[in-house]
Amino acid sequence: MKKLIVSTLVAALFSPVVSFAASPIESITKEWTYSHALTGVAGQLSEISAYDAITNTIWVAGIVGVDVLNATNGSLVQHIDTSAFGSINSVAIKNGLAAFAIESSVKTNAGVVKLYDTNSRSLASGVNTITVGALPDMLTFTADGSKLLVANEGTPSTYGARIGTTVPRNYGPAAVDPVGSVSIIDMSTRTVAATPGFVGVSQTGSNIRTNTGMDFEPEYIAVNAAGTKAYVTLQEANAIGVLDLNTNSFEKVVGLGVKDFSLPGNTIDPLNNGTVSFISANVKGLYMPDGIAAYEANGATYLVMANEGDFREDDGDRSAASTLGAAAPLNNLRVSNTDSSPGNLYAAGARSFSIRDSNGTLVFDSGDTLDKKAAELGIYDDARSRDKGVEPEGVSLFSVAGRTIAAIGLERTLKGAVALYDITDPANASFLDMLVTDGDLAPEGLQAFERDGKLFLTIANEVSNTTTLYSITPVPEPETYAMLLAGLGLLGLGAKRRKNSVK
Repeated sequence: MKKLIVSTLVAALFSPVVSFAASPIESITKEWTYSHALTGVAGQLSEISAYDAITNTIWVAGIVGVDVLNATNGSLVQHIDTSAFGSINSVAIKNGLAAFAIESSVKTNAGVVKLYDTNSRSLASGVNTITVGALPDMLTFTADGSKLLVANEGTPSTYGARIGTTVPRNYGPAAVDPVGSVSIIDMSTRTVAATPGFVGVSQTGSNIRTNTGMDFEPEYIAVNAAGTKAYVTLQEANAIGVLDLNTNSFEKVVGLGVKDFSLPGNTIDPLNNGTVSFISANVKGLYMPDGIAAYEANGATYLVMANEGDFREDDGDRSAASTLGAAAPLNNLRVSNTDSSPGNLYAAGARSFSIRDSNGTLVFDSGDTLDKKAAELGIYDDARSRDKGVEPEGVSLFSVAGRTIAAIGLERTLKGAVALYDITDPANASFLDMLVTDGDLAPEGLQAFERDGKLFLTIANEVSNTTTLYSITPVPEPETYAMLLAGLGLLGLGAKRRKNSVK
């Protein structure tokens, strides 16, 4: 059983913030780990998972198919082969239907969503195949199950060519670049109601990357509690799109700005030299979030973002800082050449997670806590220092004893690592624990769920090709403690000690 360690220091973007919070979690217990190599299917990976309460199964998507696991013991129930349709990128489950996001074998062609019955684990009756945009990368249901939203990333086959020789660099449009969009599927008819894109959509905020040789590419989607707005990460563009689900159109694209790594509490280790050394660096970080989740606090919607950072697939927009005149210790740092110039460096990713309001305004950032906590635990991968540090990627939210907890998966650590934060008060989030799992590596997809009054967290790990389930036990309510003490005859003794201590 793993006891929690409460950290007293959270370094936010603005300045170090000392945050004291009693953890609502008493213990976290590893229930099981399944190695997908045991499935015996070449190419099967553990990337994204979804829980089905009807059958008590966990569905794990990864490239060639879906492994359906028994949630109680982690045994394989069935492998569903989807390779005939293309490469599967994601799975989401609602009301007994499992939706698979599958890209075409030619990734610039339209993809499909396949619907499976979770009881029979076969294609659902009626309409079960829905054509969507190119490279559907992620999909999610609204809370009521009436809509299914699909992030069509639309990555080009060949990126746009460089224009001129100026710095920062500029790239023209790609010759074949499928439009980035979101397919909105009406689940009552199982048809695409709308496919909003970004042409003509207003832009606010700052540091939106539009000169990278590709258009906006939706990565991940979060929906507010009312089901009226969706928030879509546009990772490489360093932005989010705000989607109105009443009009089925994007209302704006919000640039997320930059993080100043020279400020206290925002230090980075820019050298992969075998020695972990955090410094205040004259560098800015583009947030570039991957995973995003939405929650309500004090009647308002807040967005939790894992600021992984990402370059083009061909790394054409990436350069070593030395090519822009940077000297040690920043010379090997990998930076965006579409934003950087000599003396003005921009790295990909913020090495943190952030909380923003529904307009994209930053209210909290974890600063350098994730990197430093990984180093403290001996799992910081120094080989990734010049890139993006621990690379926060996935996000899942859950509630414990009335508190809202964020689980943040770290893709680049020496062991599987998930950070837990209490985010009940968005502006004053506090670090609770780093969940480290031997044998796991590179958590990609996280999902919390409840079964029979117990809380669980499933972690799909891409590099180790494993899926692990943890159970989470909350701290007993004060009334429960009182009953326990009374049952043991200790309540009076405790009161007497308190009384005797008062002088």
